[in-house]
Amino acid sequence: MQRFAVGIEFCGIRYRGWQTQQAGVPSVQESIERVLSQIADEPIILHGAGRTDAGVHATNMVAHFDSNAIRPERGWLMGSNSQLPKDISIQWIKHMEHDFHARFKAKARRYRYVVYNAPQRPALLYKQVTHIYQPLDVEKMILAAQKFQGTHNFETFRAAACQSKQPVRHVSHCQLIEHGRYLVLDIQADGFLHHMVRNIMGCLLEIGQGLYGIDHIDTLFAAQDRKAAGITAPPDGLYFIQAYYPEHFDLPQPPLGPHWLNLADAFA
Repeated sequence: MQRFAVGIEFCGIRYRGWQTQQAGVPSVQESIERVLSQIADEPIILHGAGRTDAGVHATNMVAHFDSNAIRPERGWLMGSNSQLPKDISIQWIKHMEHDFHARFKAKARRYRYVVYNAPQRPALLYKQVTHIYQPLDVEKMILAAQKFQGTHNFETFRAAACQSKQPVRHVSHCQLIEHGRYLVLDIQADGFLHHMVRNIMGCLLEIGQGLYGIDHIDTLFAAQDRKAAGITAPPDGLYFIQAYYPEHFDLPQPPLGPHWLNLADAFA
């Protein structure tokens, strides 16, 4: 039995999220498992670094699977991509020792949320960014984003259906970058709660629209109640960027996707 890690890029528009669901409901995990099982001639189960909501995208979702099939890495890679839907692609594959686990060995995960702030909606970026037509006070949003850094109780910022046992997370960085009409929220933490990034972005958008001041975030943290917060931002602009692992696993670090996702790197 061999273990392989894979890096997956996908556009989430057509899928009800990463995780396999009931029959007839399209998911990214089920789509890839079906193809890998055909190549291996045996059932394959993928274990992902995290989950994504319906409509959320990924540039490097790390996952792993085990198989008895003897195939070269290039065979797995080329065979999979020749059969996968065009909106899912395996970017790399690597043979791993059995102590690797895509979910449990991840030290941190990183997301980016992209807002396109312009009077008219974009056509070429449909469902790939969130369009906000109202003017935004970006300076206030930049300052407000920094308040999410550190260790906090994110009870207010998780969905009511979240199944996590506890809401405390450590956010190592949270910065908002402005570049032309794009706003990119870059956030990394030791783990994320259900809807956490989308609820954070919803809060920042309300501040940018002048509904609240920057200190409103302190009030929300103190409330520890989802009902105290406002909107959940749409899934369209959210991207799972990367999961981080101990260095000895030596996983590939591919580019972070299209240019509007890489804008934040220029300011890092």
